[in-house]
Amino acid sequence: MDITLTFDRPEEGPNSGPVQVGWFLTSDKGAVLYDPPERVSFRQTNRTHAKSAARCPGVIQLESRYFMVKCPFDLHIGFGRDDKGKAHLVNRAGGASTIRGNKLGEVLSLMAEAEWRYPDRPTVQLSLPYCFIADEPVYVTQLSPFLHYRSETLPGTIFGGRFPLNIWPRPLMWAFEWHEPQKDLILRRGEPLFYVQFEANGPDRAVQLVEAERTLELQTYMEQIGGVVNYVNQTFGLFKAAESLRPKRLLTPKVRD
Repeated sequence: MDITLTFDRPEEGPNSGPVQVGWFLTSDKGAVLYDPPERVSFRQTNRTHAKSAARCPGVIQLESRYFMVKCPFDLHIGFGRDDKGKAHLVNRAGGASTIRGNKLGEVLSLMAEAEWRYPDRPTVQLSLPYCFIADEPVYVTQLSPFLHYRSETLPGTIFGGRFPLNIWPRPLMWAFEWHEPQKDLILRRGEPLFYVQFEANGPDRAVQLVEAERTLELQTYMEQIGGVVNYVNQTFGLFKAAESLRPKRLLTPKVRD
């Protein structure tokens, strides 16, 4: 039986054409450290043979659906406990670290032990200023960079996540669950840190990622919904209230001179 799947696609309107997603940094501080997100693409691959995997439409479709965020810092971190048993992070790089010791805590933090999912797996968070927005229903999924090979595997796994960025724009952080805390956590600037994938109405629609302006309306809205995780447990229950505060337009593409 020949089954052909078709999708209705209006020629005009919010569900036509590519899905437009905006990205921006929530702060200009140290902005030069943070590379723009880029589409996952392996250009220097063998395309000479007609049956090469690099020419497979399925492979190309998969890779084009992910965008990569690179690590902005060089980090060599260990896990330890003080003489009272309190968990803490150790800067293994010491004086050779590219980040000053008094600045390390501003970007990397160890979650309170009571908040770990497992008692033997410390959780660390790397604060980042990357934020994504859209003006139509779009879900963003954050996941590990599984298409990139690491010669030195990480001693744990990253926390993924999924939420509707059109009504809940928030900066993405990198959260790591340390399965083998006896092994050091080593991150290098420029290496893939995580991927993001965007889902909207229509599985066949392409995604267009554009740099967005931090407009006054956008900043006001983010202040209205920001920080609520400190006061409630189920932030997803606030989506309807957030939607009532949301301005009609959040995404304004940035115009470069």
